[in-house]
Amino acid sequence: MSRSLKHLKAVLVDLSGTLHIDKQPIAGSHEALAKLRRSNLKVKFVTNTTKECLNSLYLRLQDMDFDIKLSEIFTSLTAARRLVESKGMRPYLMLTDSAKQDFDGLSTKEPNCVVMGLSPGHFEYESMTKALNLLLGRCDLIAINKARYFKRPNDLALGTGAFVTALEFATDKQAIVVGKPEKRFFHSAIEDLGCKPDECVMVGDDVRDDVGGAINAGMHGILVKTGKYLEGDETKINLPSERVATNFSAAVDLILNSR
Repeated sequence: MSRSLKHLKAVLVDLSGTLHIDKQPIAGSHEALAKLRRSNLKVKFVTNTTKECLNSLYLRLQDMDFDIKLSEIFTSLTAARRLVESKGMRPYLMLTDSAKQDFDGLSTKEPNCVVMGLSPGHFEYESMTKALNLLLGRCDLIAINKARYFKRPNDLALGTGAFVTALEFATDKQAIVVGKPEKRFFHSAIEDLGCKPDECVMVGDDVRDDVGGAINAGMHGILVKTGKYLEGDETKINLPSERVATNFSAAVDLILNSR
């Protein structure tokens, strides 16, 4: 039996696959977000995206006419920057040029860690081999996420996790994972909301990283059947059927009707 959503104070919303796919908003997502805004619930947008910096992501959301403020977005790149900076690390950045902007100002000379995000250009043999040798030289491996795959306009594509796992296998090292589904990511995302974990619900299309991660962090979770969702995903974490929604619009209705 699911815990009640009656006492919610905040809604965490995934972006890619939940509100939009690539540059195309999912039908009904604008209207649903506006309806959510009219409630007294706080809203935060949390994403595992590693392909673009925070500012680029924000501008892309603006181009899609989403009513979202820059301060409302919490990304796994932001969390990774905080971790690297707090430990005084010098990263070898396996990131796109855009994503690297979120690490501006940090020294990358004589790296003592490898930071890995979704950057296909870095997944070729020589770049992976450079990372291998750094890791064998006692550098830490920091995975911005370990997503298995993500949704493109016409298909699914391998996520960062496949390549992180390859380096883990080759080096006998376990990556420090920063983004969803890690508890610390969810707890960091709500630090400025003044809410306890059990007063928050996460809405997303990834049953493990979004929903399972939120539940393990003490939150509620609602899975939407858009984006990367595949038939039967809810059975992977024994998610009750009442916590599965057709899309973001249906998820918002579920949340508001439960209060």
